Amino acid sequence: MNIALFDFDGTITNADMYTKFLHFSGTRRRALLAKIVLPPFFILYKVGVIPAPRMRTIASFVAFSGRKVDEVAAAGEEYAADVVPNHLREVALNKLKWHKNNGDQIVIVSASLDVYLKPWCAQNGFALVCSELEVDSGRFSGRYVNGDCSCANKPKLIGSKFELEQYEQIYAYGDTKEDLAMFSVADEAYLNWEPHPER
Repeated sequence: MNIALFDFDGTITNADMYTKFLHFSGTRRRALLAKIVLPPFFILYKVGVIPAPRMRTIASFVAFSGRKVDEVAAAGEEYAADVVPNHLREVALNKLKWHKNNGDQIVIVSASLDVYLKPWCAQNGFALVCSELEVDSGRFSGRYVNGDCSCANKPKLIGSKFELEQYEQIYAYGDTKEDLAMFSVADEAYLNWEPHPER
């Protein structure tokens, strides 16, 4: 059997689904808090002082800390059913179908959040490795269980769930430098749907 590792935001989708979910699931109170707290961090991110993985952990803490799990999970289910399908790339759907027809193990590997990726992957029969929100007594702590699933953390988290040596061929698909570490474990890698020269 082969295994195909797919990034989500920008690879399978044509938009940043993480940021869209922050807006989709946010309450008025959280939106106001974000407008007060996040701008200084966002400026530092834009000028390159704060990397994207760190910016996401900060934004997730502001958006989800203390919120009820059931409330956010319900938003995630709705988002997976009603919003995500509107942003899927045709090229991605064709490639996912190709791997599925080939009998390959398909894994979504993403810095996006489990609250909407789990239901979407369940609907489609895909395995999942992603950023997971930590739960504490029925509420989200705002922290991640195993860190932001990007850069060097991608192959680390993949390796914790899959024995890659058992697969005959490893494919990887991504769209940014955050996916390059994942490409290091692949036999064939594609950046923005073009063969990556180093693989």
